Amino acid sequence: LIRQPHNVGGAELHVSCSIGIAVYPEDGVEIETLMRNADAAMYQAKQQGRNNAQFFTLEMDRRARERMQIENDLRVAIERQQLRVYYQPRVECRSGRLLGAEALVRWRHPEHGLITPARFIPVAEDSGLIIPIGAWVLAEACRQQALWRATGEDLAISVNLSAAQLHDPDLLATLQRAIAEHGVNPAMIELELTESLLMEDVTLTIDLLQAIKALGISLSVDDFGTGYSSLNYLHRFPIDKLKIDQSFVRNMLDDPNDLAITKAVIGLGHTLGLSVVAEGVEQSEEMQVLAAAGCDELQGYLFGKPMPADDFALWRQSLGGGNAG
Repeated sequence: LIRQPHNVGGAELHVSCSIGIAVYPEDGVEIETLMRNADAAMYQAKQQGRNNAQFFTLEMDRRARERMQIENDLRVAIERQQLRVYYQPRVECRSGRLLGAEALVRWRHPEHGLITPARFIPVAEDSGLIIPIGAWVLAEACRQQALWRATGEDLAISVNLSAAQLHDPDLLATLQRAIAEHGVNPAMIELELTESLLMEDVTLTIDLLQAIKALGISLSVDDFGTGYSSLNYLHRFPIDKLKIDQSFVRNMLDDPNDLAITKAVIGLGHTLGLSVVAEGVEQSEEMQVLAAAGCDELQGYLFGKPMPADDFALWRQSLGGGNAG
């Protein structure tokens, strides 16, 4: 009944429904305990795609407590300078020439050491903390780009944009502030959006992306091939690049289907006038296949892992002449 369309003021609205269930007395004898456990089960229902019901389990309780602890610690991570930006090289496919880097946030917890993004980014997105964290990463990426330019290396930096950031009404102001504060050429900043994120609200997304492009910033579609974008819409987005998801690159030497998809994405991108980037390149054979298929840029452990700016500079010096291959 909840999922049926609701007519409100002439507009047809659709509501999702996620249900968490805690059972008395197995899951608690006090209402506060039962409600807390039901809430943990509801969170699990949301994690599994919404529109479903989940019963509480002890494993949910453990995850819920861990999530709460991560959220509490994450709230002070920025002000206590626990977050770091790591940079992974992006190179030209045929020549191996260094073109830029992708900025990737890392969290060095004072007690638990390096916490992977897979553990804290979902919590940051659900709690809204991704907005200040994303703004900090953008500012830090601009600061680093300015430092590289000052030392004679004008490298482009790409930054991932989350759904919450895309829906943030202050996003354009945040971008303008970061660029102006560090005197960065906006053409050297690239924002990466996932394919599924682009398709959430196509009309509004196109308008926002055009406003971002008006600032001079480049746009790319990350993890392309894993979502469900419509080719009818894809050519309407003011994007510059497609990034082939690493799952296809990782398996393309052994799986003819993944190789076919990889080649198809490269062909599609070029037909639309876009550059194509392959992620997750770890073997020289993969590089050779991608080069033969006409891929433009490569990124992966074959060239360099994500690393702090100081280590990136040392890695850059070790190349000796700008060739990363």
